[in-house]
Amino acid sequence: MTTNEKIAALRQEMREAGLVAYVVPGNDPHASEYMASHWCEMQWLSGFSGESGTMVVTMDKALLWTDSRYYLQAGIELKESEVELMRESDVDCPSIVEWLAAPTKAPMEGRRFIGLNPEMWSVDQFSAISHQLSEAGIGVKSIDLIKPIWTEGRPAIPTDKLYPYSADFAGETVESKLARMREKLAAMHGDSLIISALDEIAWLLNIRGNDVEYNPVVISYVVLEADKCSLFVNPDKIDSAAQNYLDFNNIDVQPYEAIFGYIAGLKGTICYDGAKVNEALYEAIQQSAIAKNIQSPILIDKAQKNAVELEGERIAMRQDAAALTRFFKWLEEEAFKKSTDRFTDRTQTASLTEWDLMEKLHEFRAMGENFIEESFGTIAGYQGNGAIVHYAATKENCAEVKPEGMLLLDSGGQYLDGTTDITRTVWLGGRIPQQAKLDYTYVLKGHIALQRARFPRGTRGNQLDALAKQYMWEAGITFGHGTGHGVGHFLGCHEGPQNVRTDNNPTPLAVGHIISDEPGIYRTGKWGIRTENLITVIPAKQTKATTTEDEWLQFETLTLCFYDTNLIEMSLMTEDEIDWLNAYHVRVYKETAPLLNADEAEYLARKCAAIEI
Repeated sequence: MTTNEKIAALRQEMREAGLVAYVVPGNDPHASEYMASHWCEMQWLSGFSGESGTMVVTMDKALLWTDSRYYLQAGIELKESEVELMRESDVDCPSIVEWLAAPTKAPMEGRRFIGLNPEMWSVDQFSAISHQLSEAGIGVKSIDLIKPIWTEGRPAIPTDKLYPYSADFAGETVESKLARMREKLAAMHGDSLIISALDEIAWLLNIRGNDVEYNPVVISYVVLEADKCSLFVNPDKIDSAAQNYLDFNNIDVQPYEAIFGYIAGLKGTICYDGAKVNEALYEAIQQSAIAKNIQSPILIDKAQKNAVELEGERIAMRQDAAALTRFFKWLEEEAFKKSTDRFTDRTQTASLTEWDLMEKLHEFRAMGENFIEESFGTIAGYQGNGAIVHYAATKENCAEVKPEGMLLLDSGGQYLDGTTDITRTVWLGGRIPQQAKLDYTYVLKGHIALQRARFPRGTRGNQLDALAKQYMWEAGITFGHGTGHGVGHFLGCHEGPQNVRTDNNPTPLAVGHIISDEPGIYRTGKWGIRTENLITVIPAKQTKATTTEDEWLQFETLTLCFYDTNLIEMSLMTEDEIDWLNAYHVRVYKETAPLLNADEAEYLARKCAAIEI
């Protein structure tokens, strides 16, 4: 079916259900960022392939709300359908509730009803939209209308095998984690804890899988009780080795769909994280039980990496650095080699696309020890494509890359040792425009400023956000995405609760947190510039006098890769910034060179050469 045909089929289901609107979020039952394709309902219905968006369908309208990261992409993908783009980052864009509540949008005699699939909305989301709509006299029905129309070509829920993740990599046994979580559950006066977030389940039980692209997680649910831990998962995913592992750790295994009946039988105080647990699970809780909405204790503990996890991250970063060094050497010295046609005697440059770069980088990463897969789809944005923040080239639709101009490369790897995420922007040849050098330097200065920050314990990420933006703000430039996100350990490339962005986040940065540092400047049709390292919070070295007895913190830079110093406008750099850059390059060479051959090490030495002040 075409997008318009799918919408027409949905409208017929809406008529039969007595609905004036149906809302389809870009969610799955586990509140995942990356989803198994089985649950990509918003993408299937709208034709928009972005990761973030919500679709609203009424009898005469089909609208898609998404943020500024996806405006260009959505404009292209929605062009051939009736779906209209709602630019939710714009100040004059109404929210979904505001639009639905306007009486002219969906007129009907009597009370109006809007449909939501309870499995695709977290408890908090469902409650918030229900309350807001009720104030406008609009009711909400829990109903799945996509299942009846997505009957052909819908991917199955994955059945890949799960596997144990050794405590040698995790740094803690399952027994220890379960005991700690039970202590926290008891402290909350809870009798059971429902866990639906896939990365939390993977962390708690030290299991990994291949169910979601780029994320080594297992589609499952867990219910933790004082004397029992139950894993709800497709039995086909468990081989004899996995079963022995689960038995050894006293983990009871039940079918995936059995979670609803099991919850219905729970008594006492049932704890759940309303930001993650879906509404359908909540509705399964019996009125005789006490439902208690709490922040998941796993979320907090998982974010603070232990010493083994952090050392694993450092190992993964060295593997990543070697791969990137080989890639950039190939790109600079071999990718655009000229050849002579033996029939015409004409000299020509090799043809290269963004897709070719993505494949080549994957090839180099796959050489690394303990490499499993990429941690997200590589963004290789040449020239104007680099200005599309979440640009996604395909083999059939990508730009030719020439040996001149700007290339933004945002990529990462999943290693058994840890997860990497790095962005470098490089100039491929020719005269560098002065504006490009200024933009690159504004970004680099903010990038360095955040990594050099010292701050007292209790500081939140939003309090540090301006450090990375200060220089571009002075130039009247800003960017629309977050400055930094949390990163998992051989888990999701994006994790919370910590981050660095403008929005207020009550979670203070704590020792063991890993975040990205990735300011950027984007000029539509010209170039995108972003520079990203992963950094972790550590106790600060007390080299300066302080006026308080507060504990001070700072960052350790984990990522290892040189910067394109040809793009730096040196007149804007301070002596301290250049000293930091030189010291960083010394470390990059020292830690990466042992993994390289002689030619690669020589190339890296040139790239890490000290900048003269």
